[in-house]
Amino acid sequence: MTYLTMQHAAAAEIEVKKSRFLAVIDRAPTESDAAAVLAAQRRLHHAARHHCSAFIVGCGSVVGSTDPIERADDDGEPAGTAGTPMLDVLRGRGLGDVVAVVTRYFGGTLLGAGGLVRAYSDAVTAALEAAVLIRRRPALLWAVIVDHGPAAQLESGIRAKGFGIERVEYAERAEVTVIVDADREQAFIELIAVATSGVARPRLVGRTWVDEVLG
Repeated sequence: MTYLTMQHAAAAEIEVKKSRFLAVIDRAPTESDAAAVLAAQRRLHHAARHHCSAFIVGCGSVVGSTDPIERADDDGEPAGTAGTPMLDVLRGRGLGDVVAVVTRYFGGTLLGAGGLVRAYSDAVTAALEAAVLIRRRPALLWAVIVDHGPAAQLESGIRAKGFGIERVEYAERAEVTVIVDADREQAFIELIAVATSGVARPRLVGRTWVDEVLG
């Protein structure tokens, strides 16, 4: 599953009928991370009446092994007017491992259910407009073992074909661990066969994520 997440925290503030809505969105791989972001906003804005939140976490814990965990909290606002609309914005953008917190300072005018839904949604959207996002895609880790002599040349050839190197370890022989997108698996196997004249046989050793910063 490919998904988007935050490079770092982003924030925005909007005002609706003198109520201030302060939104913060941050990366949160786990529920504990999301809770820490919420707690920090509660401490920072302890005088505010509402600290509504939504999160989607667990996307990148183990590649493809679990479903994401989603939560939304209205924190005293009428049911369904804050946390759920915020969560809908995160879902709609394809985000994961992320938490959004919107703090409201009441301005004295009731907004009604529809007004609250729009305000909380707009606050999260405004914060996202200020964010730098990362696209994460799953990849495979393949290990290739060769003699020390050809190891450097093999590593160079692998990079030249657009594959990433996770690490190179030298013991009795050299072990090169390569990051391979799932749709390039066969191309990688063929590359190693040609580069080593069929001597080296790559083996699948794990899974990882490849991160791409979006401009």
